Amino acid sequence: MMRALAFAAMIVLATSATATPISFGDLLARPRAKPTEVIHYGAAPHQFGELWLPSGRGPFQTIVLIHGGCWLAALPGTELMAYIADDLRNHGYAVWSFDYRRIGEAGGGYPGTFQDVAAGFDKLKSLAPLHQLDLSTLVAVGHSAGGHLALWAAARSKLSQASPLMSSEPLAIHGVASLAGIADLKAYRADGPDACGGPDTIDTLVGAKARGGADVYADTSPAALVPIGIAQAVVSGALDPIVPAKFGLDYAMAAAGAGDHVRELTIENAGHFELIDPTSDAWARIRTEIDVLSGRVPPPKLPEPYHPHS
Repeated sequence: MMRALAFAAMIVLATSATATPISFGDLLARPRAKPTEVIHYGAAPHQFGELWLPSGRGPFQTIVLIHGGCWLAALPGTELMAYIADDLRNHGYAVWSFDYRRIGEAGGGYPGTFQDVAAGFDKLKSLAPLHQLDLSTLVAVGHSAGGHLALWAAARSKLSQASPLMSSEPLAIHGVASLAGIADLKAYRADGPDACGGPDTIDTLVGAKARGGADVYADTSPAALVPIGIAQAVVSGALDPIVPAKFGLDYAMAAAGAGDHVRELTIENAGHFELIDPTSDAWARIRTEIDVLSGRVPPPKLPEPYHPHS
């Protein structure tokens, strides 16, 4: 009980975000900075990453960004994360923000989307010595569908040898910040809004039709892989209509109950895209969580947590 209280508290934080949440169109209407370099990790059009390097000499603490967009090729990709990538670069981090094949394009869905995410992370092994990247405190930050993929990547070592998603010697991740992440695919399929296309999207992502009677969540859903064994910050916007805060809270409680170190934060007056808007008060709070996960700063002193199910 005390572990859940300490590590999976629901902390509601006031922000000055507008009462009407912004859309991804509002975000993309703003000018965007450019990455330092674009690097491919595969031959497909979306098998590339953007490397954002800070000024000065390394080694640089490194952040991996994984964009959302409902795992769908029709929606925006790395451009959604460019705003916080530039902010993190200005904050002294090296940033690797990569794309992956998605539903609606050749190779997207199961297993290609997951294999691309694995390859995108592992590409850092060769990039690190070339660009003075310090991977010892690597933090993965994922938004929405990307939050799901960031948590999944951190759990890769737990995959069965029989899974086509299993890879040897996966890159170690020090911590994960899941921003409006869809961490429990089964729960989101059953009770989530239709914003991402409903159950059909989840079924395609996990390969439900092709896999017959297999447990399609055992190697695809972070909720089925807890405890992951690393520190996690699970952040939700109280006004989020795409991934309501309940999903973040429920996952955080389950992960903490399994033994993971989890901090769950629900930010008042923030929607889905405020969480990746560097001009929002929500992002200022999230960047502090990233600093905590990377070991730069100790956890901030917050109000006494409570267990919402007590």
